[in-house]
Amino acid sequence: MLTDTACKKATCPPDKKRERFADSGGLYLEVSPNGSKRWFWKYRKQGKEGRMALGSYPDVGLAAARTARDTAKNVKAGGVDPVQERKVGQLKAAANLGETFELVAREWFDKRAPGWSSHHQVRELRNLEKDLIPWLGARKVGDMEAVELLAAVRRVEDRGALDVAHRVLSTARGALAYAVATGRASRNVALDLAGALTPHRKKHFAAITDPGKLGELLRAIRGYQGGPVVRTALALAPMLFQRPNELRGMAWAELDLEAGLWSIAPARMKRTKDGKENGAPHLVPLPRQAVELLRDLQLLTGHTGLVFPGERGTTRPISDNTLRTALQTLGYASDTQTVHGFRATARTILAERLEFDPLIVEAQLAHAVKDANGRAYNRTSYVEQRRAMMQTWADYLDKLRTGVNVIPLHGKVA
Repeated sequence: MLTDTACKKATCPPDKKRERFADSGGLYLEVSPNGSKRWFWKYRKQGKEGRMALGSYPDVGLAAARTARDTAKNVKAGGVDPVQERKVGQLKAAANLGETFELVAREWFDKRAPGWSSHHQVRELRNLEKDLIPWLGARKVGDMEAVELLAAVRRVEDRGALDVAHRVLSTARGALAYAVATGRASRNVALDLAGALTPHRKKHFAAITDPGKLGELLRAIRGYQGGPVVRTALALAPMLFQRPNELRGMAWAELDLEAGLWSIAPARMKRTKDGKENGAPHLVPLPRQAVELLRDLQLLTGHTGLVFPGERGTTRPISDNTLRTALQTLGYASDTQTVHGFRATARTILAERLEFDPLIVEAQLAHAVKDANGRAYNRTSYVEQRRAMMQTWADYLDKLRTGVNVIPLHGKVA
């Protein structure tokens, strides 16, 4: 058994690496030639000898070292390795230095954002900064209750944004999962809110699918009194049925009018970040009518980089609101027909009335066809089949516009 006096006088001969002075129960004081003294507790784990550092003498005195030894013994008696237990405690203590929801959520965002598309980054950050951090940012993440998170998300519901409320909850779920993984919280309270929000029924973009009414719309577009840039964009929207952002951002460098092909850069497509960076371009065959429209417009905007430059300069395209307003000017409000809705118009009529293979239609829409397990399995581009389909579609639209009766027969137009 050691005494305080023995601890003070303990030294190590200069010819030895260390000298050990035993106390009891595996506790000993280890002295180095330079005079430093450290407490260790020796124990056995899985049949092998281990040791646990208990601090330096005289910062940790004899009595304190014995107390630390007894505490470690109790931990080991409970079936837990005391060294590992202390490491976990140290990690938790370090984590607690940044345990508010805001700090944890921003740390989560910084780690995950590099793998997201720019659009997804903006949306997730907006969810945090607008709808979560103002109400929960200063809260200790480990002490948060489900009812607190629900109150924050209900604020989003109260302003009528039901779809946004569900996305905000999803953002909170991701941040809190990270809090659990890094030891800041013991559970993800967002999981307790399943079914707590008002169900949101996703609204589809309004689309005309009746051929007769579509013909009326096409005649209205032909008679549009606005400028040639917007008129051409309106005419191509139902003919090519690509996403509005892809159509508005069309660049002359993407077009091969001789070959009748539009190659949309992967970065401009609706894809994951990896798909945008490493995917192939989306090829859109151009029917004869589209090429004619584009050649006419080329005389006006061909000297610019963009096919549809905005009025405020040639470096930015016309806005989505420009096309929306143009449709409204023609008498088609957003609950009747949208620019994006032309995709549903084409999908429905091509499959149901013109009887084209849905796989070919989906390829033209740039949709990833999935199997029952959610994996994309169809990687065929069907360019030549789509070229024939797009010409048939453009001819069909011409006949609808002129009021000619069309009879679908196995993908052909009579």
